[in-house]
Amino acid sequence: MVRNPDIKQLLKILIAAAWIDGKIQPEEREYLQQIAQSQDIATDPEIKPWLYGLVPIKPEECYQWVEEYLGTSPSVEDCQNLIQEIGGLIYSDGEVAIEEAKLLAKIQNLSSKSESKQGKLNIILKQVQKMYRRWVEVQN
Repeated sequence: MVRNPDIKQLLKILIAAAWIDGKIQPEEREYLQQIAQSQDIATDPEIKPWLYGLVPIKPEECYQWVEEYLGTSPSVEDCQNLIQEIGGLIYSDGEVAIEEAKLLAKIQNLSSKSESKQGKLNIILKQVQKMYRRWVEVQN
């Protein structure tokens, strides 16, 4: 089985997201364990204590891991995929805590910033393309 190299980091984020409201709901724990087992990392020494609730994760760690996972200039697609993954976890227990909603909003905000940057880059790229076309026309 070929495993996504980021799955361990993603699972850490999902576990932290489950802890963000101060406790892991039974449905969230089951959801996380299914992911860990399907990816063959349920017994990973780093993941196991968090997965089984032996070590709580602070909200600050969650936000730090999200930033590390997405990097400094995340793509809109990366942000949306992470929102979707966290959303699956959050909705597994049928309720969305305020802290969970804040986490999703922060990631959505990163996505909006990235989209805005991409829009600006596209405008600059189009201007450069126009200048190049004009230069080519002048050379002919």
